[in-house]
Order: sequence, then C-alpha cells, then structure tokens
Amino acid sequence: MNKNLILLAMLILAAMQVSADEGSESKTVIGPRNSYLSDGANALLANDAAKGVPLTLKGLEFAQGRREEKIGHSNLCAGFLMLNQPETALVHCDWVLERDPYHWRTYNNRALVYIALERFDESEADIKRGQELNPRSEKLKEVKGIYLDTVEPVDARITIDDRRKEPLSPVEEPD
Repeated sequence: MNKNLILLAMLILAAMQVSADEGSESKTVIGPRNSYLSDGANALLANDAAKGVPLTLKGLEFAQGRREEKIGHSNLCAGFLMLNQPETALVHCDWVLERDPYHWRTYNNRALVYIALERFDESEADIKRGQELNPRSEKLKEVKGIYLDTVEPVDARITIDDRRKEPLSPVEEPD
C-alpha cells in the first residue's frame, strides 16, 4: 500500500473543511471562529499532524454545536491516519457516522482507514456509500483509485531490448 497516496488524499480531505464561511460545502465553522479547530486543520494541511491533532482535540473542547464537533472528529480521523494510527482514526470516523450517516466525507475518510487496516471489503462498502451520497465527488474517485491500486495492483511490464550494442546501420544495397 502506498502511504504517500493515503497521506495526499487525507490532506485533500482536510482542505475541504477549513474555512469559516457557511455558504460552501467545504466550510467549517458557523458563527464565532474556533481558532483551535481552524489552526488544527491548517496544521493538517501543512502535513503537520503532530501539531494538528492536539489543536483539533483542544478545539473539540470549545466546539459550539454538532457541526463543529463533526468537523473536528472528521479532521481527527484524517490526522490520526496521517500519524499512522488507523485504529484511533477509526474511532473518530465512527463517531461522526453514528451521529450523521449521511456525511459522505467521513465515508471517504473511513474507506482510507479501512485500507490502512487491510479491511478491504469495508473500504469498498464505504466508497460505494459515499458515492451514493455524493456521486460527483472527485475525492471519492481518488480514494476508489487508491483502493483499486491496493487490492488489484497493476503490474507494469515493460520490456527493453538492450541486446544491441550499436545502432542499426542503414541497409546497404548490393553493388
């Protein structure tokens, strides 16, 4: 399994949940800005899960409402996976889905966690569920690609014929 692809996908997912504007699907906080959640998300985006996870945990202490809690736990799912702690990541994904079974991003995140845990049937099921909820999601397509690369890797077979030491000379016509 290519951990770099999983890391990239998790960073992309975290990027969708940073801003404070309510109008977009990719936004986080309504009302007063929770700087811990925002700073935690920014640290995750900067590939600093060691900083982002504690900030996000602190942000959850001050979360105002279910939406901030969902975003915090979703980002923790990503962060703990970045820290190579998929079992802990799974707890946070499950927390979100127990409260909101329609949160397609968390199905996306959890599919990546299941790949890390080598629970491929569950990963495939989460990808399908996420695609039912958001059929146009590019992120789910990327995760499905990671899933397929993991369970059905393509073996590149390139054959190079290097037996010739010198380039072919032009054909000479007989005299």
